[in-house]
Amino acid sequence: MFTSGATEANNLAIKGAARFAGPSPRRRLITAATEHKCVLESLRDLAAEGFDPVILPVTPDGAPNPDALSEALATRTLLVSVMAANNETGFLADIAALSALAHKAGARFHSDLAQAAGKIPIDVNALGIDLASLSGHKLHGPPGIGALYVRHRPRMRLAPLVSGGGQERGLRAGTVPTALAVGFGEACALARAALHDEPARIAALRDRLLTGLRSCIPNLAVNGPLDRRLPGNLSVRFPGVLALDLIAACPRLAVSTGSACTSAEVAPSHVLTALGVPQAEAATTLRLSIGRFTSPADIDNAVHILADAYAALAPAPRKLAKA
Repeated sequence: MFTSGATEANNLAIKGAARFAGPSPRRRLITAATEHKCVLESLRDLAAEGFDPVILPVTPDGAPNPDALSEALATRTLLVSVMAANNETGFLADIAALSALAHKAGARFHSDLAQAAGKIPIDVNALGIDLASLSGHKLHGPPGIGALYVRHRPRMRLAPLVSGGGQERGLRAGTVPTALAVGFGEACALARAALHDEPARIAALRDRLLTGLRSCIPNLAVNGPLDRRLPGNLSVRFPGVLALDLIAACPRLAVSTGSACTSAEVAPSHVLTALGVPQAEAATTLRLSIGRFTSPADIDNAVHILADAYAALAPAPRKLAKA
């Protein structure tokens, strides 16, 4: 069904599943500490309604610990929600393994696919996903449109968040914005057609960006593993320089300190905190994203701009006093 974006889709998936279950003995809802804020806040909202939210810690690379999940699933669980690709670090979760654990325990599985869809191949059947959230603008579609995939066999039942007419089989009242829906569909078609070659091209640009930055900036650190991340994501720490100062010094670059949805927050990223990154180092992190329209010249230009800005902002090396 169409939604206004992944935030609404996540809310509908989690709250809709919980509220439809009602007084069911399955009251537990499980997610990971690195999930998008709308997922974490949805679970916190449901705690006030008598549900039992569990937020799992993650390993330093960002993976929910399967043993911790299995332990949490020992209590009768309604739903597990884990994103396929993290929106800050680009980490790719093993969704097939996690959903298998959830299903073995009798729970259903939801995944936020907003970052992954259109960037890597996704098969909801192979991955064992019962509910999946999508966002149009994340794959070059129009903003203000998204979708929620709802499995029909076995049927996934949801309570609507908005009352009204019978649109979207009674699950989302309101007139569907036709123009946005058409644009979203076309963006999906274009992304699917490019999936054969585009991920490798973008990954090569990401590696070019990292190599260029490392040649100019000593001790540059990457958040998360390089071998399990989205092709176009690079989350890096610039030692000794605040990310906000770097952003101010690079007005020609579109970069962020973390999630674009919380770019106005001054507090440290909850994702980096969950990974165990110290607050002082988290404050030096920039998220650099590469997309379909990024060229090698753009990458080289970005390296030049960031390197110059870093050189101007970095503290001067201390000189040893003469004996």
